[in-house]
Order: sequence, then structure tokens, then C-alpha cells
Amino acid sequence: MAYTLRTWPRKLLARPWLLAFVPINAATAGFGVVLPLLILIPLHGTWADVAVAATLFNAAVISMSVLWGHLSDKYAVRRIFLVINFAGYGVLYAVLSLVHSLPELYAIYAVIGAIAPAGASASNLLILEKFDERERPNAFASFQEMSMIGSILGVLLGYFWTLASDALVSLLVVLAGLAVVSAVAIWFGIQESHRKLTTIQVVHHPESLHSRIREISAFRLSIPFFPKRPSLRPRPWSRFRSWARAELHHELPLIMIASFLFNLSSNLFNISYIPYLYSAGLAASSIFLVNVSNGVAQSLIFPFTGGLSVRSGPDRLVQRSTYLRGIGYLATAGFTFAIVSAPAAFEANLAIYAVLGAAIAVYTTASSLMLFRGLVGRDAGSLIGLNTAFGGVAAVAGAGLSGVLAIFGSFRLVFLVSAGLLLVSLPLWTAASVAYHRRKVGVESEVAGPTAPVISAGDAGKAAKAP
Repeated sequence: MAYTLRTWPRKLLARPWLLAFVPINAATAGFGVVLPLLILIPLHGTWADVAVAATLFNAAVISMSVLWGHLSDKYAVRRIFLVINFAGYGVLYAVLSLVHSLPELYAIYAVIGAIAPAGASASNLLILEKFDERERPNAFASFQEMSMIGSILGVLLGYFWTLASDALVSLLVVLAGLAVVSAVAIWFGIQESHRKLTTIQVVHHPESLHSRIREISAFRLSIPFFPKRPSLRPRPWSRFRSWARAELHHELPLIMIASFLFNLSSNLFNISYIPYLYSAGLAASSIFLVNVSNGVAQSLIFPFTGGLSVRSGPDRLVQRSTYLRGIGYLATAGFTFAIVSAPAAFEANLAIYAVLGAAIAVYTTASSLMLFRGLVGRDAGSLIGLNTAFGGVAAVAGAGLSGVLAIFGSFRLVFLVSAGLLLVSLPLWTAASVAYHRRKVGVESEVAGPTAPVISAGDAGKAAKAP
């Protein structure tokens, strides 16, 4: 059975209240660029300090994700969770504008990480509850469009603001105001639905699952979600080994490992990228503009990714997008050898970061489809819980490794390691594709009975390369 994702909305704005997500996405996208620049410029910090802040943030996110997911299931009040998330951002961004030391910044950023998961499940569940089955594909596509539009506007705001005044601290106050606007719009513009769902429902809808994966991959967030909380029963390692042996002939373990390497690589690269741009002599406004190129490329390519997955197949697309992203990382490493002037560095990174944005748009759609089809007929909640736990480990490990390389390595080494991790994941995606087609052929043979034609492993390998 083929699964498709609607990434091109029939109607750009499925419901007027989805506009409430534009300001908050503008605020968070702008903040994602402001924070490392705040450490590097006004607070005179280093690349290692940026990595420490990211490590603390990711650790707080992961430690609080299970709690917020549990509360979302126990108390079906989506508006309240979203307001806590958005208004909390507003307050904490404003407080950050008053800090004068790195320890203060670390503490506040960790609190931001602690409240970050509050709205993650709530936004998805709100759409699942407010739209019926027929409307949901278009609703999630519209939600993604609002997220991308908001993200681009937020980074553009940062560009024009720093171009005019170069005042990062006052920009934080503006971003705080945008977050509060979304909180107010959610509170007064949305009514709670009478239909009540739980976080486990996310994994049963490909559009919802893709939306959650895209939030993590595309917008440099590290917010795992656990539809089923990790078990605290004794001997977890023994149970994991038993599960791994049972899954030897299934594609899901390969997908999880490949996704782990992709997330580890992305976190390592993204945490180091803005410090690298600053070290190359780019002004704050130029750094914002480089990030705009990434968001624009995503927004242009993303609507077509659903159709591309149907025509070319998600297996082929996930490999091509991973390869393209790896080449982009290698090209960035090459810039450290050849480019010496700030204008040349700006132009080169403007182009290559756009390519990386296009690649992530394709990757998230294709990988979501591969993951979803592997979950069919399985204990999807537990498997997604395990997969997102790996994602959380990748987030913390990527930030920690960036910190280590900031002390003992170089930007060039970071980009080479990031590219290497991606290229190592390519054979795993190929193996996952082969495993899926072999399993599919086996199931079809069982259904057809003993008279069904026998398909060799070589034929299954060819099928894996087919669209």
C-alpha cells in the first residue's frame, strides 16, 4: 500500500486561526539566529560557549518532553499548553535582553528548553481535533505553510533590524512581542474541540507524524515527542537486545540508525555554523540573510516534495537528499581552505545554505513516508518513542561534540565530520529499502499461497532501486 503526503495545500489558509502560528514561528526562527550572535557579540563569548548553551537547552528539552507529553494526554486543554509555551517564550526572550553574563544566559536558555515541548504535541493535537479526516491533509499542509512563512519573516526581520541598528538586544524584545501576539491570538481566537485525542494518535496519521518530524529537522529544533513513554521496568538493555533480534529482518532499525546519524550530523553542523559565519567576518545582518536563503529554499521546494515522493519514490529521494546535504557540508569545509574575504564567504554560503534548505525539505518528506510505512501493523507508539529517544540523544551528542571540537578541533573538522556521518548513513538507507521490498515480497507470497512465483534476492534488490 502506497502512502502519500499532501504538501501542497488546496487552500493556503485552511482556517483563519492558523494565522496565530505565524508570529510565534517568526519569533522562534529569529531567536535561533539571535541567540548565538548574542553570545558571540555583546557577551564576547566563543564557539564553545554556543555549544554549551545548545547542550543545556537540548538536555532540558529532552528531560521535559515526557512530562509535557503526559500532561497533554491527561489534560486535553490545547489552548492552555500553547499559551504557556508562547507566552513563556515572550517573557523569557524579554528577560534575556537584560542578561550581562553567560551563566545567566545559560540558565534562562535552559528554562526556554524546559517549556519548549509544552506546545509541541498541543499544536498537532489541536489540528487533529479541529479538522475531520477528510480535511486533515490540507490542514497540516496549511499549518506547514504558516510555519515556513513565519520563519522567513522572522529571519528577514532580523536582517533589516541588524542592517539598520545592529542592536541584537532590542531585537530580542521585538521577538518577545511576536511570541506574546501568538499567545493572545490563540487564547481569544480558538475554542477547545469537543473531540479529545492523545499523543498516540500522532503516529496514526502520516501528515501529523511528518509535521512533528519536520519541526525537529527543518527548523533546527530538538523537541522529541514520546507517544508512549519509555519503560522504566528492570533490565531495559536485555529487552532492547530481544527487540533488536526480533527486528533483524525489518527495515525500522536501519531507518532509526540512519536517522540518528542524520540528526547527529545536522545538530553538529547547525550549532557550529553561525559561529563559523561570524569567524569568517560576516556582519550580523549578513548572517541573517544567509539563514533567509535556507528558509526560502525550503518554502519553495517543500510544496513539491509530496508529488516528488509519488513519482520517484521516498527511498530514492531520501538517499539523494542525504547525498546532496553531505556534498553541501563538504563544500562548506572547502570554503575554509579557499575563501578569505567576507564578501566571498557571504556569497558562497548564501548559495550553499539554500541548497541545504532544499535538501532538508525533500529529506523530511521522504524519510517520514519511509518511517510511516514501516510502522503499519506495529506497536507504533513504542517504536516512535524509541526513535525520538534516539533523536534526543543525537541532539545532545551533536551539541556536546561541537563543544569538544570547538576546543580541540576546527570548523573545517566539524564540517568534514558532519559530511562523513551523512555519507555513512547512505548504505543504511539503501539496506532499509532492500529490507522493505524483501518483506513486502514475502508478505505478498504468503497471501498468494504456494503457487505464487518466487522472487529472488537479486530481484528484490532491483525492486529497491525502482521508484
